[in-house]
Amino acid sequence: MRRNDGSVREVTGAALSYQVHPGHAELIDDVIEWYDSVAAGLERTATPTTAEEFALRRWAAHGFVADAAALGDDGDWTQLNRRDLTDLDQPVLPDGFRFRTADEAGSEAAVQAHVDAWAPSSYTAESYAGVRQTAAYRGDLHVLVEAPDGTMASSAIMWFDRANRTVEFEPVGTHPDYRRLGLARAMMLHGLHLARAAGADHATVVCLGAPGHPRARGLYYGLGFRELSRDAPLIKPLRSP
Repeated sequence: MRRNDGSVREVTGAALSYQVHPGHAELIDDVIEWYDSVAAGLERTATPTTAEEFALRRWAAHGFVADAAALGDDGDWTQLNRRDLTDLDQPVLPDGFRFRTADEAGSEAAVQAHVDAWAPSSYTAESYAGVRQTAAYRGDLHVLVEAPDGTMASSAIMWFDRANRTVEFEPVGTHPDYRRLGLARAMMLHGLHLARAAGADHATVVCLGAPGHPRARGLYYGLGFRELSRDAPLIKPLRSP
């Protein structure tokens, strides 16, 4: 597998992310059996959530156990956070900074904001063109903060689910030269106001949940988000001969 930084990593295990409609929870056994068949001979991991009580019992019945390494203090499991769009503070930016949207700033600025925040990144104009074709994407809910020198210092996309009256922040990022200025907090508050005006009544955002990754979680908790569910990483180790 070639990574964004140009390095190559040999993949020796299998990892599964999946979704099963809540009305057809019994299909999880079909998913697990298919996974075991296509990944036979490999160490297998899977990432259900703590909300999937029935599925967790079925994974255990098929020999999967808690992944102790993934659940460590520096593990990479994530948690889903939620807040209602009530009692919103007013956003405050440092002098000279202003809010923009991707519709206003244009594609080149939106792409550069992402690349700056997530370097090294393979994100391109072509990547963003694909994003814009996604049904849940709206350029007026893709928010940015412009610095006094014209740099797009922070950005976030809010994916709007009209049926469920919700937005999801993904991703949220800030240029390294403009961190610790409160830009992400102000930008997300501004976004929450825009989401409410668009018809949403709650918002979600995902972050790393392990104790060793407190920064994003602290930002979101400070904005009133609270944990709704979390990953329950599982593993099926290879048996010794």
